[in-house]
Amino acid sequence: MKFKTLDWVDGALHMLDQRLLPNKVENVVLHTFEEVAESIKNLTVRGAPAIGVAAAYGMALAANRMELTEEEFSDEMERAGAVLRNARPTAVNLAWAVNRMLDVMEENGAIPLPEMRKFAIREAIKIHHEDASMCSKIGTNGAALLSDGMTILTHCNAGALATAGMGTALAVIYAAASQGKKLKVYADETRPVLQGARLTMWELMQEGIDATLITDNTAASVFAAGKIDAVIVGADRIAANGDVANKIGTYNVAVLAAHHGVPFYVAAPRSTFDMSLSDGSKIPIEERSGDEVVQIGGSRLAPANAKTFTPAFDVTPIQLITAIVSDEGVMPGGRA
Repeated sequence: MKFKTLDWVDGALHMLDQRLLPNKVENVVLHTFEEVAESIKNLTVRGAPAIGVAAAYGMALAANRMELTEEEFSDEMERAGAVLRNARPTAVNLAWAVNRMLDVMEENGAIPLPEMRKFAIREAIKIHHEDASMCSKIGTNGAALLSDGMTILTHCNAGALATAGMGTALAVIYAAASQGKKLKVYADETRPVLQGARLTMWELMQEGIDATLITDNTAASVFAAGKIDAVIVGADRIAANGDVANKIGTYNVAVLAAHHGVPFYVAAPRSTFDMSLSDGSKIPIEERSGDEVVQIGGSRLAPANAKTFTPAFDVTPIQLITAIVSDEGVMPGGRA
């Protein structure tokens, strides 16, 4: 990858500001867990794996707040964890990373505070490296599903910008391309925040992938024209039965793929699986500000005081999924 979504440098978290892409490539430098939580809320960083890694670094920053005493440390870690967990509710990777940081610090609670601070940083870096490794494995596992000459449709951004590595859904494409397979990609624009237009197209063009941008409501036409051989998307949470929460509009694409007999693949690391939830109806769905719908780039698209409904995610049932690609392998879905 020609860029870093997240980087730990000299005791601070450097984060690529995705709100500015594709027009400007610029990092923000974060020194507190509160800044990390706000950056997750305002979409400076987004994508389930990436916000999980960011939250781990947020916990490390909290642990390294130098004014803390031994007596205050545990309560402050719990407070930081709660703030970070509540930054966004749907992606389970966020809570997974926070809970892992809390668990390992509790397990090693007997070590002196100066050592605990170093330990927290090491654990966050470990989570970062593990995510990158999982992305590579997802790419390798998924590439076997793609043949030379295929055209792929993807929705939202599930690439390096959404992870600490090469991505999830886009990792499959990158890995297949590295094997010499010539692929074409259609990228949905992904309203309302346009992650497909702003981020996925920027990534794919950076990597030299033959990519074409379409509006969300063009997807049905390209399916009907027989132009799509497979769909690959990411995931923000996967329930125990295999139902998948992903960016709003994913369910639309899954229905279209099933109707046209096109395989629908989901790519996600094991940190995205939530075995505590029996099915997708239990997944909390974040609702975002209506401003994201009624305006783009500060320009208003709808009348003043227009009512909005702005779920950030929807749930695709396992019955519409051909297979789920993880770092542990390829699991069959409910569609033959």
